[in-house]
Amino acid sequence: MIRIARPHSSQPDWSEWEAPLEQFCQASGLVVSAYDIGGQRKAGPMVGTRTARLLASSRLWREDGPGLALERRLVAALAAGDDYAEEEWHGLCVCGLPLTRAGERYGAVVFGWRWRDFSSPMACEQLARQVDLPGPALWNEVRLEAPLAEARLATFRALLRTLADSLDRQRDTIDELNRVSQTRDLFLATVSHEMRTPLSALAMRIDLLLKTMHDLPPALTTALTAMRVHVRQEAGMVEDLIDAARTLTGTMSIERGPVSLGRIVRDAVSAIEATAHAKRIAFSVTPADFGDHLQIDADPRRLQQVLWNLILNAIKFTAEGGAVGVAIRSAADGVHIRVTDSGQGIAPEDLPHVFGAFTLQTQANASGLGLGLYIARRIVELHGGAISVESAGLGRGTSFIIHLPQPGQEALFLKPD
Repeated sequence: MIRIARPHSSQPDWSEWEAPLEQFCQASGLVVSAYDIGGQRKAGPMVGTRTARLLASSRLWREDGPGLALERRLVAALAAGDDYAEEEWHGLCVCGLPLTRAGERYGAVVFGWRWRDFSSPMACEQLARQVDLPGPALWNEVRLEAPLAEARLATFRALLRTLADSLDRQRDTIDELNRVSQTRDLFLATVSHEMRTPLSALAMRIDLLLKTMHDLPPALTTALTAMRVHVRQEAGMVEDLIDAARTLTGTMSIERGPVSLGRIVRDAVSAIEATAHAKRIAFSVTPADFGDHLQIDADPRRLQQVLWNLILNAIKFTAEGGAVGVAIRSAADGVHIRVTDSGQGIAPEDLPHVFGAFTLQTQANASGLGLGLYIARRIVELHGGAISVESAGLGRGTSFIIHLPQPGQEALFLKPD
């Protein structure tokens, strides 16, 4: 059963047809046009011979011309279900093939306008009168043009059919990939939100029990405390999923304003300093003022999220007795924040993939969904900055470097189109 594309269906970008059809026209010497399913010409007529250029200067393919009317008849036949359409006009052969997308016919390619046999001065005179051309001028061009044999026309028809099918299949594939991607992103966003609500309710109830029920058995208190830790871990994963979904769908945003970098660094450090001390990791921040002297245009909550993630990762993948440091400096191209650790490092072949989504560490202490660095990069880019990673190899530590523009320097880190 033939299906015709409805107005609400995704319509093609007809400009995509111009280059391949022009190449086919020049290679074959045939006149080529593209139409939508309603008979409106979208590309062409494309001409590649002297005779065709002369005909194009006449009224043949104008709105009131006989050529346009003939081509629209072919398109109507193809829209009705024909797989191939052909007509002759004063000895000129004109053909049409349907265009299909996702099983629906959305247009047609009309091609030809060549003589099957050698013409004559009288036939050229009759044709010329129909399109307001001088008969001798048309004959002078036609007599130098070889007729189009049936076998050659069949070859051109097969080539054009292959070209059209290839372009249509390519668009079908792109449409399907886009559909799958959109469905995945919508699913991720929906599931993430649906998971957040029950986890929040569970965390509140556990906190309430621990704060109000002071006579709980020690074993139950221990169990509830462990549950609270696990719920917070799960909640953190859900937040990462939500941020990743916003990144994938292009809906993540930030609210920038003037803020002291020192305030952001202090807030990030205060949240994880106890974790570093528990592992006996030497933790340091330079300069001593934490960057209070630097004013930046940023979303403090989001930038704190980035720093917290980088510092926590550094502590997580550094063995007891190791060192983690945050170094801040101002340069001509903006502010640089370097988070360095003496931990397990990253293999050279893994460095290009560090900021990918769902990139999981395979070394000891690995946990989480592998979304933290993916989200961090997006947040930094939304600030007009960039983030990079350096490591001398496994067992030799890692450095993450954030480059942020100072007010008025946003263009320094923008990626070229």
